[in-house]
Amino acid sequence: MMPLAERGAALLGRRLVRVEPMSGGDLSGLVRILLDDGSAAIVKDGPDPLAEAGMLRAIRAAGIPAPEVLAADARTLVIEPLPARGGNADADLGRVVARLHAVTGDNYGWTRDYAFGTVRIDNRRSENWPDFWSEHRLLCHALHLDPTLRRRIEALARALPERLPARPRPSLLHGDLWSGNVLIDGDRVSGLIDPACYHGHAEVDLAMLSLFGAPGPAFREAYGAAESGMPERRAIYQLWPALVHLRLFGSGYRSMVETLLDATGC
Repeated sequence: MMPLAERGAALLGRRLVRVEPMSGGDLSGLVRILLDDGSAAIVKDGPDPLAEAGMLRAIRAAGIPAPEVLAADARTLVIEPLPARGGNADADLGRVVARLHAVTGDNYGWTRDYAFGTVRIDNRRSENWPDFWSEHRLLCHALHLDPTLRRRIEALARALPERLPARPRPSLLHGDLWSGNVLIDGDRVSGLIDPACYHGHAEVDLAMLSLFGAPGPAFREAYGAAESGMPERRAIYQLWPALVHLRLFGSGYRSMVETLLDATGC
């Protein structure tokens, strides 16, 4: 099999000069390549490079900073490098995410399914938000859980019509919005990366953004006021990434799942 870097260079029609390893590719290969014309690119594989390319293009079409897709096929995605020297961009991130969420779809879901590693993400369209979250974000994990966790997830799923709004605005979601997927350059966001896009309740991204550490108050000031009842829904929305982590990385995430279930009262 042609190595990842060589596949990326071939898609661009250039000769590979140097390969630089990159960190952060837990679920996919990731390298930076230098080419014979002096340009550079980021090359990655993953569960569905063509789907990821479409998501990045959707984010860019919304006027949100994200890497330009330089090339893609069924095995390989090639994107532009973006500056990421670090800094504090909480206020700019609030503005960026607000603009992302202002883009809406007709219903909930996406044009195709996706995956985090071996965990499938079912994005079949729905016009009812509690049904979508129940079927495609909670109950989809039930068969992979022990009986105790399964019963708790099933109980929460049954309660969702009373716990979630039936028809929130179907915002464009990044879908995996944590600090590792936000490139920061000084006081601005240079790009959102590694999306798992679909249309859904904007609070999903906000809940994910606070799961592994949260931005400071400047984020909320720039994003806008919270919806009524948001704190009560946060744990429901954080359960999906927690369950994904449990399935991908094992029992070290069980306590997170249990703590979130406790917070929901189920």
